[in-house]
Amino acid sequence: MGVFTYEAETTSVIPPARLFKSFVLDSDNLIPKVAPKAVKSVEIIEGSGGPGTIKKISFDEGSQFNYLKQKVDEIDQTNFSYRYSVIEGDALSDKLEKINYEIKIVASPDGGSILKSISKYHTKGDHELKEEQIKAGKEKFSGIFKAVEGYLLAHPDEY
Repeated sequence: MGVFTYEAETTSVIPPARLFKSFVLDSDNLIPKVAPKAVKSVEIIEGSGGPGTIKKISFDEGSQFNYLKQKVDEIDQTNFSYRYSVIEGDALSDKLEKINYEIKIVASPDGGSILKSISKYHTKGDHELKEEQIKAGKEKFSGIFKAVEGYLLAHPDEY
């Protein structure tokens, strides 16, 4: 098994607390609303939203994947950090055992935010991850992030 790590940073004009509340804490409701072509629904299978919670994310019919299950590993509302793992679903295929994600939102000098993310892909056997596979996931994440940011800009009194 190999582990491939990918790090990225995204900036936003939205302050950290508001971005964390919407993009992380209320993502189950907000993301299907602002990006229905990406995420059809989010359903809690087990738990109450905190660490240990297992969620099933269903994707739109036009998506390359049908669903995935993710487990919440940690939520730190004080430091605006969130860790979760993809543990099941066709996004893992027969090549990935799991994917771990870490998100941390920090204040930027201009009053906005910097979202720092780390993705760790745990492969099965000696399988190597191709750059285009990582790029496709990054683009989907970026599109969802921009949809949330656009919603927050259009609705300044929410969150």
